[in-house]
Amino acid sequence: MALQAKEIYVNLPVKDLEKSVDFFTKLGFSFHPEMTDEKATCMIVGQNIYVMLLTEPFFKTFTRKELADATKNTEVIVAISADSRQEVNDVVNKALEAGGTASNDPMDNEYMYLWSFQDLDGHLWEVMAMPENDETNDLDKSST
Repeated sequence: MALQAKEIYVNLPVKDLEKSVDFFTKLGFSFHPEMTDEKATCMIVGQNIYVMLLTEPFFKTFTRKELADATKNTEVIVAISADSRQEVNDVVNKALEAGGTASNDPMDNEYMYLWSFQDLDGHLWEVMAMPENDETNDLDKSST
């Protein structure tokens, strides 16, 4: 059987934790209070899906590599789902109003609608809505 993780934690370095929390709060995210201090916070993205926002000095304690400058380099795109095209637009517009920047123009095709933004540190976030009940989009089905 293939590996099936119970939870996912994406770790992102941030320059100013307080500003990042404020930014993502404006988008509608909440934070796990028991996993929050002056160095890090745990943003709740979905059931068993979390983004750890870590101050850059604290993030560096987990790696020997240099941190990428997300305003100039891309290492990851964090893609999250939305229930509708309108929700995609709402989330990205909130991000732009909160100080984020547009990453790409909205993309609309028969498989999905998506739009992306960059957060305050330049990390790329993609918000997408896919048609419901489309078996080709069911990621839980796998061939073994």
